[in-house]
Amino acid sequence: MTKTRFTLPAVGLWTGALDTVPAARAQEIAAELESLGYGALWIPEVAGRDPFVHLALLLSATERLIGATGIANIWARDAVATSGATKALTEAFPERVLIGLGVSHQNLVGGLRGHTYGKPLTAMREYLDGIDGAPYTAQRPTTPARYVLAALRPKMLGLSGERTEGAHTFFVTPEHTAQAREILGSEPLLAPEQAVILETDPVKAREIGRRYTSTYLGQPNYVNSIKTLGFTEEDLVDGGTDAFVDALVAWGDVEAVVTRVQAHLDAGADHVAVQVLSAQKRSVPEAQWRALAEPLASLSR
Repeated sequence: MTKTRFTLPAVGLWTGALDTVPAARAQEIAAELESLGYGALWIPEVAGRDPFVHLALLLSATERLIGATGIANIWARDAVATSGATKALTEAFPERVLIGLGVSHQNLVGGLRGHTYGKPLTAMREYLDGIDGAPYTAQRPTTPARYVLAALRPKMLGLSGERTEGAHTFFVTPEHTAQAREILGSEPLLAPEQAVILETDPVKAREIGRRYTSTYLGQPNYVNSIKTLGFTEEDLVDGGTDAFVDALVAWGDVEAVVTRVQAHLDAGADHVAVQVLSAQKRSVPEAQWRALAEPLASLSR
């Protein structure tokens, strides 16, 4: 099978909100997002719906939407299981499946799942070897199984470009995107996530944004990555200074959000996975998705 470069639209959505509604409702929302012009939908994995099952549900309710995992935890299933699930989805939905794989974090691997958290780069390399060598006895897909790696630092970025379609970066700035593109080179896919808030009041916006940044500043992998961009320990206290929150979260009106997303594209991103943050926890930001759909659709690489 000849492998062609996987193509993503310039902008998609990243959300864990569909886990908060019944599966049938999640399917309805996915269909609406497709009708609004969104071409890709990224879903996470922590302790909610299995992401492969969830993708099957969402893709079966849509016609063109690309479903991506951001990310599937390599400690949640072995390489043979991941390979089989990916090929099964790809056979059913050709060129509509992109599986983001990640090493996750110590507390989510050792604490939540009871595994030994090994050296991330070694663990990922061995996992990819396992995928490459995995048997598959079902009907084979007519298009390649597509993977990207959750990557932040140079070595994992390098591995993502060498062994998969490219990298899905998370909790990053456009400056990180420029650095990642330089490491990856011109060909591999680069798909950063960007958190956004449609709120023009600085106090309200930063309160929402700081809830988001506080979550990820509790993980050493993200902290180590952020520090390479010039932020210090003092910048990260209590969810981060205003300047730090502003750097990680685009807030304001639609134009402010569009400007930040375009900054990633200008820095070398092929695709930006936009995560809309809401004031209410476990809410589905349908109104914000609708408001952003047309403006985001106008962006180009």
